[in-house]
Amino acid sequence: MIQAIIDIGSNTVRMAIYEIKDKNIDFLMKKKHMVGLAAYLENNTLSMSGVDKLCEVLNEFQSFLAFFKIDNLVAFATAALRNCNNREAVLQEIYRRTEINVKIISGDEEAHYDFVAATRSVDEASGLLVDIGGASTELVYFEDKKYVHKISLPMGSLAFKTRYCSSFMPNSYEIGLMTAEALRELKNASAFEGIKSRKIFGIGGTFKGLWALYKGMYQPENNLYVPAEKIAEIIRHFTDMESLGYEDTVLLMKNVPDRIHTIIPGLTIADAILKQFQAEEILYSDSGVREGYIYSEIIKG
Repeated sequence: MIQAIIDIGSNTVRMAIYEIKDKNIDFLMKKKHMVGLAAYLENNTLSMSGVDKLCEVLNEFQSFLAFFKIDNLVAFATAALRNCNNREAVLQEIYRRTEINVKIISGDEEAHYDFVAATRSVDEASGLLVDIGGASTELVYFEDKKYVHKISLPMGSLAFKTRYCSSFMPNSYEIGLMTAEALRELKNASAFEGIKSRKIFGIGGTFKGLWALYKGMYQPENNLYVPAEKIAEIIRHFTDMESLGYEDTVLLMKNVPDRIHTIIPGLTIADAILKQFQAEEILYSDSGVREGYIYSEIIKG
């Protein structure tokens, strides 16, 4: 069968389409819009302009699915709607305008789906899995392919960009503020106290952007590992810039066109995580919450 998954995140709204055969999934295509819902939150309430933008995107997706007669659709939202005060009213308005039932998945569920997907795509039996989203960050520590601790922390790339950055790129003072908050949140995750992990498995848009930017800047050999020290170098490279030079403009537009404004705040969170867990490198995996949802809730095997 053909299955569509709509993932409403704090930064991006994506629709991914898969073919499912004999408990195996084959990715077919993806459509996405950088909606930036976290920026439409006012006192933890999603504004009507944010609802309008979201419904516009969802109706576009619906038209696409109708043309190809794809009836199997699951839509879920993460921190974008999970944390807003008016989420029930928003869900009702979405259904009224689009006829799409959107499920809110908890931070615990999101971390679980991330874990299920990632452990199917990497060979490592133990480690720390990290997904930095627009408004939340999920951590899963696992051993022998079984998770030991999981948590969703209220920090993300778009949220940090909105809260701390006075310009398109943050300055060193703003980097310091973001780093301090990230370390506070990590230290509050008491279940992870004392855990060290030489390698971090990174999934989601921030790490996809990191990998693309790293390749563009350093032209590494064909692997998906990023040394920890290179993340700090990338952050320093783009900090305190009065204006971007020609080469940096091309670098950003070519490698992170949709995340130019959020990539450094996201990498600041990643750098804090690396320091907290004394990690030496990041392995990027392109599987994530959508694939984990399919394995857990649709295939169930």
